[in-house]
Parts: sequence; C-alpha cells; structure tokens
Amino acid sequence: MSASLAHDALSTLYLVLPLAGGALVHGLCMRNDWLAPLARPIDAGRTLRGRRWFGDSKTWRGPLCVAAGAALVYALQRHLLHDVSAAAALEPVDYATLPIWLGGTARGPLAAVFFVWDQVDLLLGYWLVTAFFVPPTPIRVIASLALLASIHPLFTVAGYLMRRRPTYR
Repeated sequence: MSASLAHDALSTLYLVLPLAGGALVHGLCMRNDWLAPLARPIDAGRTLRGRRWFGDSKTWRGPLCVAAGAALVYALQRHLLHDVSAAAALEPVDYATLPIWLGGTARGPLAAVFFVWDQVDLLLGYWLVTAFFVPPTPIRVIASLALLASIHPLFTVAGYLMRRRPTYR
C-alpha cells in the first residue's frame, strides 16, 4: 500500500472515530441500563402496513447516547489531539477551524450550510415528535419551513441584541 493510500485510510478512520465513541457510550448505557427512561421505542409502537416503523431496539436512548459520545470524542480530537502533531496530520481538514455545536459560527461556503441547518434542526425534531399525532403532509411541512425560515432569524438577531447570543447569525 502506498504511503498516500495508507494516510487516506488512517485519515478516514480518524474522521469517523467519533462514531466509535458514540457506539461505546450507547453500549455502556445499554449494558448498565443507564438512562433507562429513554429506552422507549422511537416509533411508540406505531405500525405501517402491520410492521413496526423501527422496532423495539430503536429507542430514544440510542441517538442521544450516540450523539453525546460522538460529541465527546470530537471535542477531544478538536481540543486535545489537534495539538499533537501526529494526530493533527490525520485531520482531513483543520479541526481547529471547524464549528462546534457550542462554539463559533462557520465561515465561507460552510456558513450557508450551517445557517440552513440552524433553521431546520428545530423543525425536524418538532415533526419527529408531532408526527405521532398530526400527519406531516407536504403542505404542513412546507408551511412550517416557510414560517420558521422567516421568524427564526428575527429571534436570532433579537437574542444577539439582548446579549443572549454571541453572534447575530
């Protein structure tokens, strides 16, 4: 294997390392029955054509534990391992410049992607929960996107002006 291919392979493994952290945290929670109240099926027993949407094994604990574990490993990569030259050499992008969920905002082309995500992430969670009670028809989803896209930036700027947010974006 050439040095370039080996570096690409190791760089890719380093990139997906947070997923391993997420799996580890989730596995520990399942094994030790931590966060047991979250071990409820995401589909709440709903069926489509007689089949469960996700089944008993897909619970709220899973995505929350995986996200927490992945965020922890990413934070370690960004704040500790980034300063180790051997680890930093494996970064496919400069981790110090990437936005983090509690950190600064992105610059350049990524700014547009994160701006759109910031507009819809709340709505995605809302529809995931609300869908159990109100069917998310295309009209409802489009209308809610339009409403949120128009008012969310206003609230963001207001939060900045009231010194509750670090940026106006």
